[in-house]
Amino acid sequence: MQLQNTRDEDELNAVIRDHSERLTAQLHAQAESLFPPDASKEMRRFTSGEAAVLLGVNDSYLRKLHLDGKGPSPMVTPGHRRLYSAQDLRELRVLLEKTARKRRGDYLPGRREGDHLQVIGVMNFKGGSGKTTSSAHLAQRLALKGYRVLAIDLDPQASLTALHGVQPEFDLLEGGTLYDAIRYHNPVPIADVIRPTYIPGLDLIPGNLELMEFEHETPRALAQGEAGLFFFRVKEALSQIEDRYDVVVIDCPPQLGFLTMSALSAATGVLVTIHPEMLDVMSMSQFLRMTADLMDVIAESGADMKHDWMRYLLTRYEPTDAPQNRIVAFLRMMYGDKVLNAPMLKSTAISDAGLTKQTLYEVERSAFTRSTYDRAMESVNAVNDEIAALIQKTWGR
Repeated sequence: MQLQNTRDEDELNAVIRDHSERLTAQLHAQAESLFPPDASKEMRRFTSGEAAVLLGVNDSYLRKLHLDGKGPSPMVTPGHRRLYSAQDLRELRVLLEKTARKRRGDYLPGRREGDHLQVIGVMNFKGGSGKTTSSAHLAQRLALKGYRVLAIDLDPQASLTALHGVQPEFDLLEGGTLYDAIRYHNPVPIADVIRPTYIPGLDLIPGNLELMEFEHETPRALAQGEAGLFFFRVKEALSQIEDRYDVVVIDCPPQLGFLTMSALSAATGVLVTIHPEMLDVMSMSQFLRMTADLMDVIAESGADMKHDWMRYLLTRYEPTDAPQNRIVAFLRMMYGDKVLNAPMLKSTAISDAGLTKQTLYEVERSAFTRSTYDRAMESVNAVNDEIAALIQKTWGR
């Protein structure tokens, strides 16, 4: 019987390994068809109307700047439409900040002297809650609005990494994740694992399965007395580059392990994603209880576990779903203003964009029906701008 069990396990291992290799190969082939090996991912260009909204000016003012030869020159189509790159928007922000009569920071809204780095941990105990989708859209929106943003993929599944054009199985064969900067032996400077993205103002620390090494090594290091205050490792790594950024967005793994605990210790703001279904809410109850217990343990070790803010974000919300509406009403009654006013609506535009490893900000409006795209974009922007307002409030403005 023992021999038979071993044989069955060996066969299962072989099947799993074979399926993994075949799936990886197919995904790689699909990625190469979308983004050839010699190509790099690029951000789409924005129409003059989109650019004006992002900058907070009138389209006519942008046209005047162009005609006066001020600022970057947009691409002009044969139909005389002006298209602005993300880099054009960045340069226009600098120009507008220098020349505008408005308050300082209207066009470059990031940190000023005395403002501390905002580190936002996006987390949930349960997969499928929209955690990575929320992290990616938040990081990109803040960068497009003029913030200096670092996105960190702390999830070994590395979906945030893949969304930004990095293939973990092929592009990170020799490391390059946050694990390199927080490991217990010979850590590298965190600057060594930061890579720029195709969006000006947004940098990325990618993730892959190597991050699990931190989960495996920490118990051994604790047993040998080498880990010290292990939960400070992410915070200590970020302290090396905090002057380079206004906001750090951390996509945490869907579990309360050592990585999440260390991210929680580094965070100044916590965003918990919730899919308003009963099973997800029940799972969140356990997540909150375990999180509170772990934070107590960390606090007893001398850590300051105070955060500037903590909010719940409703994700994949369907306003016409009566059971979801009852759960949303229940959550708002329970937690009041701790639940963001704006929910992230469930949308085919967001899911279809994900099929090509893109966010809603990257896809062309023409790829969807206008009402579907506009509805999804309004929802995503409302969420991200509400979070941006929390950041500004934390900085006292």
